[in-house]
Amino acid sequence: MNPKSAIKGRGAKRNVHNRFFELSHEMRDDFLEFCRKEGEESDKNKTQYLEVFPKTIVNKVESPDIGLSYSMNAYQGCEHGCIYCYARNSHEYWGYSAGLDFERRIMVKKAAPKLLEAQLKKKSWKAHPIVMSGNTDCYQPAEKQFKITRQCLEVFLKYKHPVAIITKNALILRDLDIVKALAKDNLIGVNMSITSLSEDTRRILEPRTATIKKRLETVKVLSENGIPVNVMLAPIIPSINSHEILPLAKTASEHGALSIAHTIVRLNGAIGEIFKDWIYKTMPDRAQKVLHQIESCHGGRLNDSRYGTRMRGEGKIAEQINSLVRLARLKYFKNKVMPKLNLNLHEQYKDGQLKLF
Repeated sequence: MNPKSAIKGRGAKRNVHNRFFELSHEMRDDFLEFCRKEGEESDKNKTQYLEVFPKTIVNKVESPDIGLSYSMNAYQGCEHGCIYCYARNSHEYWGYSAGLDFERRIMVKKAAPKLLEAQLKKKSWKAHPIVMSGNTDCYQPAEKQFKITRQCLEVFLKYKHPVAIITKNALILRDLDIVKALAKDNLIGVNMSITSLSEDTRRILEPRTATIKKRLETVKVLSENGIPVNVMLAPIIPSINSHEILPLAKTASEHGALSIAHTIVRLNGAIGEIFKDWIYKTMPDRAQKVLHQIESCHGGRLNDSRYGTRMRGEGKIAEQINSLVRLARLKYFKNKVMPKLNLNLHEQYKDGQLKLF
């Protein structure tokens, strides 16, 4: 494979077959052929924002090893383009590819704030931390235009409901006013994903994310404003960022993070094919080594779907990674802890204002 064939500014280097399409299904390329004959570019690598209309926004999480009960996603698909992202597979349910489509066709849920408010007002609803986003980043580039995440945070604040955020974008600082207000009542926790200290690695692994410098600055600003931050060293990929565990943890702690979490990369569903295509084009000199080491963490396969082992792995390399993370916690986070979110205020604010008893 030719490294020069890589598409600049994207994670995936091509689209892949959608496994939910029937094998006999054929997509006609009349339009693409017309473009070629006319000398026009059929693919300008632009992002499309497509509004969708879900009936609900809060999802119950059934997986027992994730550590969260409910999640919500204002967007489906993610322009960040992280090559390893497990959420790529979900794009196939929309009829799109887990490859380039995932990064370039973004589903926008403008009704998310209203749907969230309706959920929080239900008499049957009991407060549980709701994670934004369990699937795709709620502060991806689309948020700068649509501001759906900000509107949802306003709803959480209005109803005094706990929320956790997972992001790798400094855009969260735009909403520092609301985040600070939530933090006053211990209603928010932020999980900042930082997978490398190397900009060269970030550019090829997570091409449209905030720079490492900006992410670390974000951790510092949030921490200085009393907002608890956990840094996600996820995923750890053998021979790509596995050597950075200790310096990553040290730097995160120095910038104010209260804890770290990690997973070992697993390439489930269509991601295996996408990742292999990517690594042979971007790191051809070490492609086989990385793939073999990932396989060694999952019983000779690129993916292990068993609960309890799928994100921690097995074997010598997985043991080394997990041991390094344990050492990092002891060394840099010995007297630090992420506080549990406040579940007690919501019942008093179920109508959007304090109930008088």
